[in-house]
Amino acid sequence: MKKTAVVYWSSTGNTEAMAKAIADAVNQNGGEATEIEASAFSADDVSKYDTIAFGCPAMGAEVLEESEFEPMFASVESSLSGKKIGLFGSWGWGEGAWMEDWKDRCVKDGAVLVADPVICQEAPDAVAIAACEDLGKALVAA
Repeated sequence: MKKTAVVYWSSTGNTEAMAKAIADAVNQNGGEATEIEASAFSADDVSKYDTIAFGCPAMGAEVLEESEFEPMFASVESSLSGKKIGLFGSWGWGEGAWMEDWKDRCVKDGAVLVADPVICQEAPDAVAIAACEDLGKALVAA
């Protein structure tokens, strides 16, 4: 059974709702998902999981959340080479540039994205939840 960490940071609950949809899809498709808030995840945890979904909303000028998520992510980057991952998050303004920058960063780190990143504006609607479920399935299939 594939073990998947769903690591996220959420202020309004939008990215958390996406994380729950991804974790539920992993569990319903033969995997074992663990939801983990960003502050509780470290580089030592990367090797404990077959796949990892990272979720963070856009903050400020379309950047990752800077006090908890960014420091955690920076600390795990050197462990992501060859790791199968997925990315997700929500935003309230802008056009999603933070996700393209984050995706490029992960590719440079050597991570293997199992699917296109999932983004939604504000709270996830039915289309976004379906995309999160597809990401969960892709993490199990990877």
